[in-house]
Amino acid sequence: MNTRRVVITGMGAITPLGDNVKDYFEALLSGKNGITRIERFDPAPYPSQIAGEIKDFEPTKRINPKTVRRMDRFAQYALYATQEALEDSGLLDYSDLNLNRVGVYLSSGIGGIEILEKETAKMMEVGPQKVSPFLVPMMIPDIASGQISIEYGFKGPNFCIVSACASSTHSIGESFRAIRYGSADVMIAGGAEAPLVKIALAGFSNMRALSTRNSEPDKASRPFDKNRDGFVMSEGSGVVVLESLEHAEKRGAKIYAEILGYGATADAYHITAPAPEGEGAYQAMKLALADAGLSPDDIDYVNAHGTSTQLNDKFESIAIKRLFGERAYRIPISSTKSMIGHLLGAAGGVEVIATVMSIIRGKVHMTRNFEEGDEFCDLDYIPEGSRDLNIRYALKNSFGFGGHNASLVIGRFSS
Repeated sequence: MNTRRVVITGMGAITPLGDNVKDYFEALLSGKNGITRIERFDPAPYPSQIAGEIKDFEPTKRINPKTVRRMDRFAQYALYATQEALEDSGLLDYSDLNLNRVGVYLSSGIGGIEILEKETAKMMEVGPQKVSPFLVPMMIPDIASGQISIEYGFKGPNFCIVSACASSTHSIGESFRAIRYGSADVMIAGGAEAPLVKIALAGFSNMRALSTRNSEPDKASRPFDKNRDGFVMSEGSGVVVLESLEHAEKRGAKIYAEILGYGATADAYHITAPAPEGEGAYQAMKLALADAGLSPDDIDYVNAHGTSTQLNDKFESIAIKRLFGERAYRIPISSTKSMIGHLLGAAGGVEVIATVMSIIRGKVHMTRNFEEGDEFCDLDYIPEGSRDLNIRYALKNSFGFGGHNASLVIGRFSS
């Protein structure tokens, strides 16, 4: 079967550190903190009271007000980031675009949980007749992907991959495959999440997954550090435009980077804990490299899943050491979550963007708050600040509850 090269031609992001790609990445390079005490509601009753909260969000800057009113916050984030990505790509001005060959795989881990919480409370207070008729279409995770296709007329492959915190990395990987094997010429891919509501905070807190470093929110997300005590929940969206190289070159598009390989595996072990020795993570990275036709020696940088939880950071580090051997100690590794927290199903999207920007700029961001490792986390996590780095090939990891693992190999574009 003939395969096609797949390139990234547009990017859009909204995160706690900026509502566009440029501001977001500059903040990462500066080592800024995006974690604060929650302001959207009173978090005092909860063990964890901090989050990566987006402040002063104005969706109508990019989205029609009528459309905004009929979307949950997660879908607003998705459409907001998508608009930036499409404008960045130049596709909106391309008159020869075949809409039947443009698809959307836009993920969310938990979808419209804000509208679900709101309407459930309304039902309990005044009865079922007051529940909004828009509850279901605002709540379902796939509505963001559907809304994007409706907004822009994209009629190609369209669905939502839900694999917890690996969701948007899976979406980008499957979009890569859709183009590589001819199902589409262009794919809009990534994820969006808006989980900062009381029920989600209670659920994650009660399973003891979240940091309770409430008095020091700027020091709470500390991937790979020996004093890590859980992840910090966050929100936002990261979206990339993927195209076949032929399609991108035909329209004279700028090309940021190339997707070269993708690996996806299952732990088949536990609903929340990673497999022993990071077996699933190791296999996903190994498959991604094989898919790219590369060896571990070719990788110059790893953008880790790096959640700031005890087990993930331990087993991701073990898996990296198993894959790279002694060279693991010489590969720069960083966790974007150290500054923006964990965007759950959207994490892979914003982290792929950070990885691509690192390749373009020749700079990698630090792992904020990493002060001292433990016996397992003893690699180069870039603790001292941003670092100049010539990157040919980078590896991006994402892992999710249920044992879902995804890895991508992203390379500097060369014609």
